[in-house]
This record gives sequence, structure tokens and C-alpha cells, in this order.
Amino acid sequence: MAGIAAAVAFNGIGGRGIAPSAGLKGFNWLLAQTLDGWLLAHGKKPNGGPLEAFTDARVFNQSYGSSTLTSVPGNPDQDIELKTEEETYEDVSRNSHWGRGAVFVKSAGNAYNSFRLSSTEVILGYQGNNGLPVQDANLSTDNNNYWNVVVSALNADGVRSSYSSVGANVLLTAPGGEYGTDSPAMVTTDLSGCARGYNVTGNTANGLHGGTALDPNCDYNGIMNGTSSAAPSTSGSFALVMSANPALSARDVRHILITTARQVDAAQPGVTLAFKDKSGGAHSYQAIPGWQKNAAGLPFHQFYGFGLINIDKAVEKALFYSKPLPPLQKTRWQTVSAQAAIPDADERGVESAFNQPDDLTVEAVQVLVDAEHGRTNDLAVELISPSGTRSVLLSPRTALVAETYGLNQQRLLSNQFYGEQAKGQWRLRVIDTNGAEYQYVYRANGQNNIYSLPNAEGKLKSWSIRFFGHRSAA
Repeated sequence: MAGIAAAVAFNGIGGRGIAPSAGLKGFNWLLAQTLDGWLLAHGKKPNGGPLEAFTDARVFNQSYGSSTLTSVPGNPDQDIELKTEEETYEDVSRNSHWGRGAVFVKSAGNAYNSFRLSSTEVILGYQGNNGLPVQDANLSTDNNNYWNVVVSALNADGVRSSYSSVGANVLLTAPGGEYGTDSPAMVTTDLSGCARGYNVTGNTANGLHGGTALDPNCDYNGIMNGTSSAAPSTSGSFALVMSANPALSARDVRHILITTARQVDAAQPGVTLAFKDKSGGAHSYQAIPGWQKNAAGLPFHQFYGFGLINIDKAVEKALFYSKPLPPLQKTRWQTVSAQAAIPDADERGVESAFNQPDDLTVEAVQVLVDAEHGRTNDLAVELISPSGTRSVLLSPRTALVAETYGLNQQRLLSNQFYGEQAKGQWRLRVIDTNGAEYQYVYRANGQNNIYSLPNAEGKLKSWSIRFFGHRSAA
């Protein structure tokens, strides 16, 4: 990851990072995963008392993540550890570096087709899971956090890497490659020597590996892949733009990368889900839309966010950037009581509305959903803006197979409304997409076991919404 982001260039050794003049600082939070370690690795350090923000690292690369079998409550007001993390992200993002702030880049996850519970246990969708992701990238609190720039992975064919998790929370896409055997992965630095790292003596899975004439000392890795590769590609891009114009705020750099991103895989249609109600009647639901332009004229796709980072255009725009964004506004949570039944296996779903009274140019929207349901992975959740933009916050058929309540204050994030106006009616729609049996695959020690969940119904009890954005400059 360090090599992808910032390997030194023009030193006669080989390879270069996206930001080859950037410095690197390493943290080892994953080893112990304590809260103190997390704070240190996310820009806070002890100062003989209260924690203070670092003023060296401006880009934090988070190439890690987790998948879940249950809904994860996301209200920071009800969880002290989540609140501490949220406050840290916000403080460092807004206030470090003398008000210019830092950026946190986060990998979307590698669980489109399956996810691993342990070294011997895997959850998979049954018969391809209807083409839908086994894990929506929006389900974890790291990924539905506004302060994280969540990125999906693109392969050498210019389409979503087969494993890449996706969702309305994805902001951008970047190169992540495939597996480096029958299709290209990322080539980057490895631990030095042929006895350590991924490239070792006898490892010939990739043509670069095993001590070749091109790399006799096994110092390079040709099988690096995953959204853990897309994240440092993005981190390097942020660093390069910041280097081109150090006066820019981290939020302005985010804006530049969004507005210069390139639409890829333009014909990608998304995923339409065919399903049956309990009487056997046929239904259809566009569970992942294709590319859509929002009311601000920005194209968006849940596979790719606003598109592939275009670093040349981003640097050019940064050099001549003269209109910084107005200060960021964050509204309070507003809660709507719905107490409405969710129609079983009906693509019309149930709707609940919230009227936002104030003018605000949207940068992102978060919701908290409280929906009781006996089979949670039947549910899709949509948010529709006053301008009519439909964002699927949660796709159905996710592997929430251990959830017994439903969506338990599930936090969901959408970047799709970037640039739209917040004032007006916002509609939350919850849709039950299955009136028949649901099956999934649990693989243990190489043996596939098929499990079934019976049909169930539920109701939308309440939901909350808040906006991140800015007021137009005078």
C-alpha cells in the first residue's frame, strides 16, 4: 500500500507511487485494535493530558474493514466509543493543519460475492445472489461515516473489480486490479528479499514472482489487489493534489476530485432484481440503478461513486482553484415517526417523508433507520430528494442472516446528492423484495451448506436524517 501511494520516483530502483514526493508514516493499530491505538492511528496524540491533533499527516489511508451478519446501530449519541471516533474524525478533518484539515480514505470492502468469517468459514450468496452484493458497503460504521472517503476498486478492463463492495456511500473509484494470476493485479513494493513477503522463492503464481530476471531479489509484488489497493491509489491522489496547492483545504480537494472524476463503464446497467410474492406473482425492482445524473448535473453509480479519479484534471483544477467552498454545516438529527407496515414482496414499499425547511447545498446525507422485520435481507432502503434523485441506500439480499430484529438504528450514507439543494421534501422508502424462501451458502472447511430462511414481514417504525453541506456564498 505504501508503494502504491508514495514509492519514490527516479531513483533507479524501479516503480513509482502516485505521490512520489510524499512522506510516509506508519501505524500498527490493526495488531492490537485498542481505542488508544485507534486514536493514535487516526490523528490524535497524547500531550500530557488532552489529546491534540497531529500536524504532519494530512492523508490517512485505512485499508481495512469488516463485514457483518447483523445490523449495526450507528447513532453516535448512544454509543460512547462511536461518539469518540466520530468526534476524532471530525476534529482532525476540520481543524488540523491550521484549519485546512486532513482527509481519511477508506476501502469499501471486498465482499461483493462472499465474505470470510474465519480462515475456514465463508458466507456466499446462493446461485450468484441474483447478481447483488453479499455485503453492501454501507453496512459498517466505518463506511457510512461522512468523514471517510470510501472508494471501490476498478480492474484493468475499466470495470468494477469482481470482489469490490459497492453502495451509495462510495465516493470515488480507483485502480485495485484483480488477482494477478489470470488477470492483472497491482504491481507494487514487497518486503525485500526472496524469503519474505508475497514474492518468495518458488512462488510462480505471477510472472514477476519467484526471483526473475526482471526482479531477481523478489522486491516487488505482482498480486496486490482489493479495495485495499484502491484506497492507497486514492490517498496518493489526495496527497498529489495537496502538493500541487498546499493552501487547499482537505474538503476542497475532495470537491476537486469529485468534480473532475471520469465516468467509466458508461453502459453499466446496474442490477434489476426479479422476485415473487407469496402467491407466486412476479415482481421487478431496480436494486442498483445504472449511471444517473443528479440534480446538480453530476453522474453517480453505486459501483463507482462519481467515477474514476482523473489526477491530471484534478491537479490542473487545483493549481487554478480560486473559489473555496463555504464553511461546512452539519445539521442535527431530525426524527420522523412512521409506524407503518412494510408491504410484503411489493416494489412500491412504504414511504415516510421529512420536510427540510432550510436552504443548504448538500455534500452528503445520513439516515438512521429503525425497521422491525423478521428477515432483514429482504429489505431495500431508498432516499429520494426534493429534486427526485433516487438513491438506494441499502440493496437487498445482503448476508444479514443472523439479524433477529431488523434494521436497528442502521446508519446509512449517500453521497449521490452532492451539489443538490436540501430544502423541500425528502422521502424514505423501505421495500420488501421477497415473498418466497431465501437461501444462502455457508462454507466451512471447503464444504458448502445451504440454509433457508422463511418468509417474514415487518414495519418501518421511525427514521432520522441529517445533512452535511454548505450555504451559498453571498
